[in-house]
Amino acid sequence: MDKIKKFQGNEYTAFGTALHFLCEQLVVDNSKINEGKLIFQSKFLEELTEIAKTHTLDKKLVNDMRKQGDDLVEYVLPALKEYFGNYKVISVEEPLFEKITHFKTDYKFKGFIDLVLQTGDGKYHVIDWKTCSWGWNAKKRSDKIITYQLTLYKKFFSLKYNIDVNNVETHFALLKRTAKKQKAEIFRVTSGNRKTDSALDLLKKAILNIQSGLTFKNRMSCKYCEFYQTEHCR
Repeated sequence: MDKIKKFQGNEYTAFGTALHFLCEQLVVDNSKINEGKLIFQSKFLEELTEIAKTHTLDKKLVNDMRKQGDDLVEYVLPALKEYFGNYKVISVEEPLFEKITHFKTDYKFKGFIDLVLQTGDGKYHVIDWKTCSWGWNAKKRSDKIITYQLTLYKKFFSLKYNIDVNNVETHFALLKRTAKKQKAEIFRVTSGNRKTDSALDLLKKAILNIQSGLTFKNRMSCKYCEFYQTEHCR
């Protein structure tokens, strides 16, 4: 809210950005699989170069990530094919900037969907790529705060194109750096009416708090807070 930014990225964010870019390139043009490693390495280097201006890079970690990224290249398209069968790419980096209509506000919902596919049965599939180490446990897969992202994507994607929400499904696609098998895993996240109402209710509360100027300190997250023990920690 105060427009103060300290964290400028690290090796993990660079890796994630490079892999997202790779996935975007591959699904748009499958023939680019032959240059997939070059696409990843070039984007990874670009991100690292920028980050190195404010962050000291861990050379061993970077070298490990270079190999891990190369290894993941061959898993992206086969994972989509195995999971969805025949599909059509509708969009990548689908922008959302939709009016919030379920309560009175001038705010709009803004987001970017990594990938939208359509399968032969006519259903639309909203997909969000996530990079991780070995995978997600059951608790994280069902964490409402994490999965609400897809719930809200589904809601506002449907509004944007006037699509029946029942004709839209949502999925996370995990790209695992250190996993020994199933390096690319896709799983569905269900978002029924009750969950959608809960996600929208949380969105409403967030906006009301912003409008009223209320801010809450989450002391459970201090360990990873970029402002911990700085002049902005209050």
